[in-house]
Amino acid sequence: MPLIDIQVMEGVFDAAEKEAMIAEVVAGFGRVAGAAMADATSVRIHEVGSGAWGGTKGVWTTERALALKAEG
Repeated sequence: MPLIDIQVMEGVFDAAEKEAMIAEVVAGFGRVAGAAMADATSVRIHEVGSGAWGGTKGVWTTERALALKAEG
């Protein structure tokens, strides 16, 4: 049974967006692995606290992620 984990910054995606994210990931996986595998796929979304994630350009915050999301 495939288990797919997605990590996002807390407070960036609402419940409807997370539901759509899960559905789209399962559908995409199913296109590659087949319908039977898609039916057995589990997706978890983990929300990481603002300021607890970073990279080469510094620490990520919810505000920064929301600004990126707004850019589309």
